[in-house]
Amino acid sequence: MNWLLLIIAGLFEVGFATCLGKAKETSGSTAMWWMAGFFICLTLSMTLLYKATQTLPIGTAYAVWTGIGAFGTVLIGIFVFKEPVHFWRLFFLFTLITSIIGLKFVSA
Repeated sequence: MNWLLLIIAGLFEVGFATCLGKAKETSGSTAMWWMAGFFICLTLSMTLLYKATQTLPIGTAYAVWTGIGAFGTVLIGIFVFKEPVHFWRLFFLFTLITSIIGLKFVSA
């Protein structure tokens, strides 16, 4: 169950990074709505991370949480914010995912 909470926390990390990027692109009340989304996602992400670390090792949980966030945010950057895609970016993204999976298998 705590692994599921950790994955959801990582998805909310992607959410707060996305909201931050969208807030940067907008202004006025639209930017404020994106910032509200940022704070909601941030709160949910941190709360779920805290819950997950009650039984998972902190080093593993934090690495997986940031890895999910980094992976998801790179994908959002590519597909939503039209950031460049090239071989080395995808290669290191793949190695990141491989490392996250490896941590899951070697952790209790």
